[in-house]
Amino acid sequence: MSKDCGNHAEDDLRRSCRRLLALLLGLALIVAIIALIVYLVLRPTHPRFFLQDASLRQLDLSNGSSNLLSTTLQVTVASRNPNERVGVYYDRLDVYASYKYQQITVAASLPPVYQGHGDVDVWSPVLAGPNVPFAPYLADALNQDCQAGYLILQVKIDGRVRWKVGSWISGHYHLFVTCPAFLVTNGGNGAPGASGFKFQTTTSCRVEV
Repeated sequence: MSKDCGNHAEDDLRRSCRRLLALLLGLALIVAIIALIVYLVLRPTHPRFFLQDASLRQLDLSNGSSNLLSTTLQVTVASRNPNERVGVYYDRLDVYASYKYQQITVAASLPPVYQGHGDVDVWSPVLAGPNVPFAPYLADALNQDCQAGYLILQVKIDGRVRWKVGSWISGHYHLFVTCPAFLVTNGGNGAPGASGFKFQTTTSCRVEV
């Protein structure tokens, strides 16, 4: 008799565990469906980024067998939240400059910020890259661009964002922004250097989330 009672107790425990697990799975499914419905109804639009200015202060390429590039660039980047009912938390934003897919400055961190409906935020970080190793073929390309009197740099932003709808806040999403910076001179100067290069025009940025 005692053995049968023990088996019944184990069976009851298993049934209780199955019911609890089914209840938890059902609740998780309901929460996921609600989150999906909210997302599909509101469909948050990517934040819009614009490069408003880029002031080249230094562009020095060392001569010799080891090519080292030193760059100092101050940029002004604006972001606008186009959503009417969705806020954006910028939890991390790292900004750096690149030339032909090679990073040429150290990433500068922007302060975290919450961007409400239709809000605009503007940042003006200084991007510096002292003595960055530079591939020989890139050094040749940089010399040719400077001789021609134009230079195209890429200002990139790598970050993490969250969406806010009412009191609901999403998990983290990866944000990647690419802004082309068009710099020109009145005439080619034949060698890399900040002198004479001016920012051409405000440009819109490609945003990936």
